[in-house]
Amino acid sequence: MSRKAVWSLTLLLILVLVPLLSACGGKKAATPESLKFGLVMVGPYNDHGWSQAHYEAGKYVESHLQGTEMIYLDKVNPADRPDTTLEQVVDDMVSKGAKLIITSSDDFQDDTDVVAKKYPNVTFVNMSGDHAKDGTAPQNVSNYMPQMEYMKAIAGCNAALATQTGHIGYLGPLINNETRRLVNSVYLGARYCYEHYRGKNPDDLKFTVTWIGFWFNIPGVTLDPTEVSNDLYNAGVDVLLSGIDTTEAIVVTKQHADQGETVFTIPYDYKDACEQAPEVCLGVPYFNWGPGYLNIVKQVQNGTWKQSWVWDPPDWKDINNPDSSSVGYVYGPATTDEMKTHLNEYIKYLADKGWGGLFVGPLNWQDGTQWLADGEVASEDAIWSTQQLLQGIEGPSQ
Repeated sequence: MSRKAVWSLTLLLILVLVPLLSACGGKKAATPESLKFGLVMVGPYNDHGWSQAHYEAGKYVESHLQGTEMIYLDKVNPADRPDTTLEQVVDDMVSKGAKLIITSSDDFQDDTDVVAKKYPNVTFVNMSGDHAKDGTAPQNVSNYMPQMEYMKAIAGCNAALATQTGHIGYLGPLINNETRRLVNSVYLGARYCYEHYRGKNPDDLKFTVTWIGFWFNIPGVTLDPTEVSNDLYNAGVDVLLSGIDTTEAIVVTKQHADQGETVFTIPYDYKDACEQAPEVCLGVPYFNWGPGYLNIVKQVQNGTWKQSWVWDPPDWKDINNPDSSSVGYVYGPATTDEMKTHLNEYIKYLADKGWGGLFVGPLNWQDGTQWLADGEVASEDAIWSTQQLLQGIEGPSQ
């Protein structure tokens, strides 16, 4: 090879290899800025319900986003920590370096706004609230909530497919806009499937809700959810849905089944709730807070966070995708293959129709006044601010 050819080859190698070497070793990839975030939970972090779903979302963030660390305090409620205020909890978390505080209950909504004013350089996100929506929240407070209404409608459908007595019961927490719209969703899903898949008159379906007064039992303050569950079964209910954060509904259902009764239950909040008593569990409408948490933490970490109110829809391509859907519905062992066929069809119907497959008229409020005319679909604002239960539901709206 001539000297000229050697030099040409050498030059070519330099032009090709130097950029590659620079890319690989000349400059280290940027390391994400570390971020410590605080999580405040109203119940125990391992309650097999609402709080555990939030706790696991925090762990999801830690495992999916480099440089993040969660600090948390659970059982922040008048029964377990009567002398602990949200301000005290936030003071402690901020002193430990938290730049983001997530308060995971609407029970914290008002206090979140108060404490956020004290720490204007800290970001706060209140789960399930709406003060960022109505403009009353400080600028460093956002709200986030998944659209659980659809999953509750699926749960209602599942209950309607299983009931033999035609009487469905609902173990309710406290009464507010959120809990009313969730109960209405269950009822509408049950009516639709009772008629379309069972071939029965939906007006013959009996639906009873009993409210205990809070998200879980506080002795001497709330009704006892165990007693309420037993009362509903003794009144003829054979499918009991839970709207509270804890496991009394599934525990009591198993006790009745063990006595030879044909009864079923649908827990709430936590994906693995059926594990308590799989043989009586039809399914679970559950929250998957992980993707939402991850998005929020990323925004705070990279400095793009802005105040928002988010009511996050499911990923209708796969409602049980752990990395994309904010809510899901898993079938329990007590749901038959025939029921699953109908449920899958109903899920497709909701995916196609959206709110028009659920909150569509004619619908009347419990007091007899009209809410939606025939064919009218409710707006998101109207659904969010639900003031009454629907006509046909037994149980108080206020």
